[in-house]
Amino acid sequence: MTDHWDPERPPAEAWKPEEKPKRTWQNHKIVDRSLRVRFGIGPENKWYSLWFDFNPIVSIIAFLLILGFVIFCILEDEADAWFKEARGWITDSFTWLYVGSQDVWALVIIVIYFSKYGNMKLGKDDEEPEYNDASWFSMLFACGVGVGLIFWGVAEPILHYIGLNRYKADKYMPDNELAQHAINLTFFHWGIHGWIVYVVVGLILGFISFRKGLPMTMKSCFYPLIGDRIYGWIGDTIDIFSIITTLFGVCTSLGLGVKSISAGLHYLNEDIDDDTTTQVITIWCITFVATISTASGVGMGIRRLSEICFGLGMFLMTMVLLLEDTWYILNVFTQSIGFYIQWIIQLGFHCDAFAMEGTSYGGKAVEGNGAYRNADRLRAYEDGMSDGNANWMDWWTIFYWGWWISWSPFVGMFIAQISRGRTIRQFINGTMTAPCLYSIIWFSIFGGAAILEERVSASPDNGLCCASWNTTITAAQIQAANSVGYESTNFTDWLNLGFCTNDLGCGDCEYSWMEAYAKADNTKTFGDFFDYVSARRYRYGMYNEDYTHVRLSCLSTESKWFALMGKYGGLSGFLSVVSLLSIILYFITSSDSGSLIIDILAANGIEDPPRPQRIFWALCEGATATALLVAGSGEGKDGLSALQTVSILTGLPYTIILCFLCIALWRGLAMEMGDIDPYGADFKYSVIDPFSTINPKLWVLTLKNIFIAPYTIYKSLFAMGSGNGNSIFMGVASFLCWILWIVLLIAEVSVEGSYAVAW
Repeated sequence: MTDHWDPERPPAEAWKPEEKPKRTWQNHKIVDRSLRVRFGIGPENKWYSLWFDFNPIVSIIAFLLILGFVIFCILEDEADAWFKEARGWITDSFTWLYVGSQDVWALVIIVIYFSKYGNMKLGKDDEEPEYNDASWFSMLFACGVGVGLIFWGVAEPILHYIGLNRYKADKYMPDNELAQHAINLTFFHWGIHGWIVYVVVGLILGFISFRKGLPMTMKSCFYPLIGDRIYGWIGDTIDIFSIITTLFGVCTSLGLGVKSISAGLHYLNEDIDDDTTTQVITIWCITFVATISTASGVGMGIRRLSEICFGLGMFLMTMVLLLEDTWYILNVFTQSIGFYIQWIIQLGFHCDAFAMEGTSYGGKAVEGNGAYRNADRLRAYEDGMSDGNANWMDWWTIFYWGWWISWSPFVGMFIAQISRGRTIRQFINGTMTAPCLYSIIWFSIFGGAAILEERVSASPDNGLCCASWNTTITAAQIQAANSVGYESTNFTDWLNLGFCTNDLGCGDCEYSWMEAYAKADNTKTFGDFFDYVSARRYRYGMYNEDYTHVRLSCLSTESKWFALMGKYGGLSGFLSVVSLLSIILYFITSSDSGSLIIDILAANGIEDPPRPQRIFWALCEGATATALLVAGSGEGKDGLSALQTVSILTGLPYTIILCFLCIALWRGLAMEMGDIDPYGADFKYSVIDPFSTINPKLWVLTLKNIFIAPYTIYKSLFAMGSGNGNSIFMGVASFLCWILWIVLLIAEVSVEGSYAVAW
């Protein structure tokens, strides 16, 4: 800057430095240099043509890795055990990272929302949104959380309510407070901390693609940090990993979803078996419809399906609100919002640090003979669990955060694609504020109704419990039971005939319902009782006589939703059909969106990839889900468990990627507004230059800096003018520290703990 005289200014301000215009990123031209292969048969853009346009390295390597994983799960008997061990290691080692990073991302988005960058558009300044608000919200909602809300809408609050967790450990906690914590934990997993992942990825993709013209791929997000180096193996690796993560995430949901659909079909018609065959058929029916939808593109297929799904969800929510005790539901909603706001900071940072260390004896005191006695602490010691369940974080929060993160390339890219023309503030409102509020309303209605039903069904008026009847009892067993008789004094003999399938055999629950049946008519035989239980689809004891009440905690996760719908009298069948249709359409939408996004990643981010490629990736999703479902002991349990674990495994490195994306987002916005000079001073070499180019001299320099670090420090100090004496002293000191570091690392072999001194 130079000083100049301005006679028009007051004397005190006459001398003022001349300000140079800010250099911004707005006119910076970026050329896409991604590897691309393009060929085909027939005229382009015709439905009958066979054209391909993709990145061969990204597409082929991603497909081979996915294929290899599927083969490994099928052929390796110990695959499931290996994945569970890896999942446990991640929970033990990186819970702090999963939990803490979510809070950091939320803080970054809040700062951007209230900053001057909030008015910047995802696109040119004069662009308008492509979709209206209703269509836009329904699409981002359907692909982001829609199917999960139905699958977990009833199940998760119930599982938190009756399962072992940090709150259930206090046996003196009032049941009402435990119910509120169950709702609040569900809010936490589906609220701000979940959606923040999608906001980060979608925001930087929308900015970098629509405002700067970069291709819509995950590697483009790193352009503000590493520039043109994204056009190489580093960028390809990011896109390959994004494809794998997206496909596994979609297949996990697809696998869990078909289990829910299969359970719903069996609930509506017991002649339809809830088995692997039904689930495989369901997968391919969904894949077929999703393939047709994805071939038609976002504007036609996904948009219309999303609007239908959203409408069905609103219908179900309104119906249950009106059919239940409406005033009770409104009380739950109002109360739970305040509870969520009160607890969000504590839950957002809670890692279950003490509970994960296992059984605690802090609530017990040691007597003189070494025996333990209960101290005056409010602690529960049932089932070896004190202060909560050591595996709770692994089962719930870490699984959720890993799953949300593993879906972030898919959902983030999809919501960015449909958000062009909106401001950053509008984008954040739509992708975080509105969906979180909708989720709170959803779980207040369905979670509140589920917990109320659980409590009513267990009351003395109903006395329902988790009876477990043997569905494969033989004629010989029935004949033996009939010979015993049906007097209550002989019930002990009945209980030993294998009629119950609990691990401990028949218990108080089964005994009480056998006795109730006997007292009603003591002329009945055991065969009559078996026929009666069979006619009630072996739900005797879990449902009351007219099926208006059910003990939800006794049912499988995927069956809980339909059981709740079944209690609404004459509307039960209708609501179950609507629910089933909603689940199917939501999964079609997720599969549809996922295959389209995978194709965009594989095709260097082009907006409209050729249809044959879309069909290929849609079929890959169906084939992967089918292979893993069939591989798991005939019922898909092992394969799907492994796939869920892979979502967590892939979510771990993506957590680190998202941290860098936050830096890239802020840097990109600042350069666009001129707050950072994009052409300012920079280092001569980047730390990733040796990995992004083939330059022997650069590799020699890098290896020298690594293995002869003290010499590099000496040269740097000397160049900075430190003086010969100081440079020599600092060089010798750094050399000695470097040698000592190596020696201590080697000494770890014989002296445990040396590595800590070294670092």
